[in-house]
Amino acid sequence: EGHSSSRREKRVALSILETKTIYEEEKRLRNQCQSLLHVARKLFTHLDDVSVLLRQIMDEARNLTRAEKCSLFLVDNTNQELVAKVFDGDIPGCQSRHEEVGREVRIPLNEGIAGYVAQSGETLNIRDAQNHPLFYNGIDKNTGFKTKNILCFPIKDESQVIGVAELCNKSPGAYFTRFDEEIANAFSAYCGLSIMHSLMYKKVADAQHRSKLSNELMMYHMKVADDEVFRLAQEDSIAPLQIHCDFQNFSFCPRVIENQRTASVMLEMFQGCGMIRRWRIPRDTLARFILMVKRGYRDPPYHNWMHAFSVAHFCYLLFVNVGLIENKIISELEGLALLVACLCHDLDHRGTNNSFQVASNSVLAALYSSEGSVMERHHFAQAMCILNTEGCNILENLDDKDYTLCLDLLREFILATDLAHHLRIEEDIRQMSLDGYDSGNRQHHTLLTSLLMSSCDIADQTKNWDNSKLIAELVYSEFFSQGDLEKAMGNKPVPMMDRERACIPKLQIEFIDGIACPIYELLYAIFPETKYVYDSVQLNRQCWVRANEALTKRGRNGTGNVKDIFQDSEIEEEVLEAIRNVGID
Repeated sequence: EGHSSSRREKRVALSILETKTIYEEEKRLRNQCQSLLHVARKLFTHLDDVSVLLRQIMDEARNLTRAEKCSLFLVDNTNQELVAKVFDGDIPGCQSRHEEVGREVRIPLNEGIAGYVAQSGETLNIRDAQNHPLFYNGIDKNTGFKTKNILCFPIKDESQVIGVAELCNKSPGAYFTRFDEEIANAFSAYCGLSIMHSLMYKKVADAQHRSKLSNELMMYHMKVADDEVFRLAQEDSIAPLQIHCDFQNFSFCPRVIENQRTASVMLEMFQGCGMIRRWRIPRDTLARFILMVKRGYRDPPYHNWMHAFSVAHFCYLLFVNVGLIENKIISELEGLALLVACLCHDLDHRGTNNSFQVASNSVLAALYSSEGSVMERHHFAQAMCILNTEGCNILENLDDKDYTLCLDLLREFILATDLAHHLRIEEDIRQMSLDGYDSGNRQHHTLLTSLLMSSCDIADQTKNWDNSKLIAELVYSEFFSQGDLEKAMGNKPVPMMDRERACIPKLQIEFIDGIACPIYELLYAIFPETKYVYDSVQLNRQCWVRANEALTKRGRNGTGNVKDIFQDSEIEEEVLEAIRNVGID
């Protein structure tokens, strides 16, 4: 009976002991989790500064394990080094002399205890540091500090070691325990996440700073002098007939206006369309905006400020001769957005097309290629940049609703200048023309505004033969420059970009047949007032056909510099004869 009672007491005691052990283990795990969660909250409040974060990691690692000192390294795979940016005393376990670079300390990746952990990804718990083969006691001798034991653990991201934490001298205690290893390994997961997020945050912040700096630099070089703005804003208004007797006619070629007068004329187009009064645009703001846009164009042969000015002038002609706003074909706000879009639609054009940007892996392609219309999106971004520049926001007096809508329209209209976009919707526009334009049909209205923008963009094709020749010279000079760049990259340019293969008259005929004629035929079908425009395109086509025939008859294929095509006065005379035969000067 006594033995039976003793066994029962032992079982009870064992049960109590087991329960106590489980309770203590649960308590330990609960405290560990609470400590780690507390630490994690602290770590993720310092993502904006890597150095502060690393200092926080070092302090928390020391506190969690009750170590005397801690060192923290990041792995620099490029230079095969461990880099310490924050310090807690000297660095134990380093066998080589470390190189100080500013406030950094760099150690070879293949040396010492930290190097071993970085390369192996294993945690090292060294109870007797002085007798460990990887330990270097030189620092202890120099500083008087005695390293007794070391716990060194890796910090990892999803795939590799990105850092190493090295703790030394458990206090109190003879060495770091298995529990210290567990909590260090759990802690390292939070460290890895916080470091990776902090480095990513820094990259994003640096990119934003570089972008801001680039914009500031661009705006500095584009900056318009106040006296220049003042002179333009104070100029007396000019009546259209004072600019040129044909200024409001489709036959007028705006390229005859001297470059130095174009800003004044552009301001008067805004004035003549009633934009300044209707939208309460301060005259000095409009003057600065126009001058900034002018500065925002580079100087490729064709896609430059004079092209933008010509496109805006054709928009003005549509307002005057078709009455787009007056007849409520488009709203007043759409009219404002259309004119601004025409002026800004090729801002910062580099003389190369979308395909070249993608093929050359340019910065613009990196930014916009996933969305398509690379250059057009860049042009819109540049327009926004100017509008956001102090003293340039011509939309500042619009109410919030109109302001937002105007920016949406500006984006839509500029993107519509991508000819690939026009070709995608051309059949829909043709069907709309056959069915009859329905002003109440939202899709019809969107198609119409795209057609208007495209017709403005290539309006140079609607002027006289002399202008048509000039534009061909400018366009193909730009194309051939791109072709030369493509050859230098080891690529074969398409024929129209290749000065050795391009037959300019044939290419002009193809462009007129494939792009220009369909656009102005549709415009004429909807707006009979544009008959002259359509007829002019057809006449230019006849001239290019005659030029091609004359060249073919003489055994010349039309390749090379466009100027060479017209060096033969007999060929030019044959073209002029074609013009006289249709009775147009």
